[in-house]
Amino acid sequence: KLLKSFEKVMGELREGAGNKVEVSDLEYKILRLMMQHPGKIFSTQNIYESVWREPYFYTCGNTVMVHIRKLRTKIEPDPQKPQYIKTVWGKGYRFEDATVD
Repeated sequence: KLLKSFEKVMGELREGAGNKVEVSDLEYKILRLMMQHPGKIFSTQNIYESVWREPYFYTCGNTVMVHIRKLRTKIEPDPQKPQYIKTVWGKGYRFEDATVD
């Protein structure tokens, strides 16, 4: 089945199957941003400025990376081999609407 959407209900996500996934507001905003544009590559600067709504400095890249890693541990079946939030080396991250068994 396809992961088509998550819905936010009082601080938690519900997958299409109804499973609860607790995420922070920032994690939710990152996921929502990427899901609104599946296949688009977002640089860490794009993500940071869109979600935090403040100017990006080179040190902010680690902040985005940590939030992506935490988000992957919550939504990916295998965070080491992500199906949804893919890393595009040298460019950023991309959301893919992947098939789940």
